Amino acid sequence: VCGEGSVTETVQRFIWDHCLSKADGKSHAPYVRNFLKKLITEVELNHGVVLDELYEQYAYYMTSLKDDNLVKGNARVCKFISFLFPDGCSELPSCPNSRKLVVPLQCSLNMLKGDTGCSVWPSSLFLSEFILSFPELVSNKSCFEVGSGVGLVGICLAHVKASKVILSDGDLSTLMNMKRNLEYNNLNIGTAGPGRVTDGLNMVKCIHLPWESASESGLQDLRPDVILGADVIYDPVCLPHLVRLLSILLTQRKSYSHKQNDSRQGSLSDSISVGDKVNHINRWNANEKDDRLDGKVNGAKQANTNASGDGFDACGGKTIWDGTTCGARKGPLAYIAFVIRNVDTFNQFLYLVDQANITITDLTETLKPINLLPYMQSYDRSNISI
Repeated sequence: VCGEGSVTETVQRFIWDHCLSKADGKSHAPYVRNFLKKLITEVELNHGVVLDELYEQYAYYMTSLKDDNLVKGNARVCKFISFLFPDGCSELPSCPNSRKLVVPLQCSLNMLKGDTGCSVWPSSLFLSEFILSFPELVSNKSCFEVGSGVGLVGICLAHVKASKVILSDGDLSTLMNMKRNLEYNNLNIGTAGPGRVTDGLNMVKCIHLPWESASESGLQDLRPDVILGADVIYDPVCLPHLVRLLSILLTQRKSYSHKQNDSRQGSLSDSISVGDKVNHINRWNANEKDDRLDGKVNGAKQANTNASGDGFDACGGKTIWDGTTCGARKGPLAYIAFVIRNVDTFNQFLYLVDQANITITDLTETLKPINLLPYMQSYDRSNISI
């Protein structure tokens, strides 16, 4: 059987019929699982269609080896994240009638055994609170998340009725766990290569996207209005690929609009969050933020804040931020939630962003989300920025 250099469906069928379906599952399970992972990765990287049998067999090996995972400390458990809306939030579009949004998630017990993509990170919780606190920033917009992990942010995006939700991750096992979490939360799942995203009612799309292999042509059909990421600024080796990916996503809709003879004027620089260029990146470190990153949105008037600066009145009611400032900006935006664990790594990110002509603003104090997780004592919001 010849696939002319590609792992076509015919080639996959041959491999399945003559190799995988006859493999001794017990004695060769780890090897078959690794082979399946590489095979599926190769097909998806070339935007091919993976046989259902291959996905099902891979899922089987992932679950059947759970005893070994327990021994290695990689056990998965189901957690329930309950976002509790305080009194006064009933008019907030994201607030359920019960004032409680419960999100079941399958996640890892161990973050130190190569299973980080299946863990719930503080920045993901913070970005989820941000989305639920300011739903107008993403509702009725096409949203794309890089490094989606367990899928919590995507579930919140779907809850606030983003017009399109596309989640991505570079690890296949993380992607499969993410899809399972979407199913737990009664969301329809669409799976496609980066360049083959299809529409569907109430559908969340999941794509396999290693940052290092992302290409402009492969992402040409996405054109998101909003890009999101939580705790993606951690590995200096990955930062050039991340910034390149962000640059592609931030310029797509703008380039598309120009091709449609849009007569926009103004700066062509891209934007992470919203606002002013960081001119002296070394001033923003773990202990000191650049005073000039004050939340201005292209010179527009800031939303007034109360004494606490969180954009909410004393009873927790949403009174100030209406999203008009962000909504008036032309072109896509990216919201990145992060913890500065290493100053040099973060400064490298800022340098790469500056070189890519991407503007950046610290919104941490300007747009403080509601504390929707008051019971979560281990969740420290104080060291998270956006």
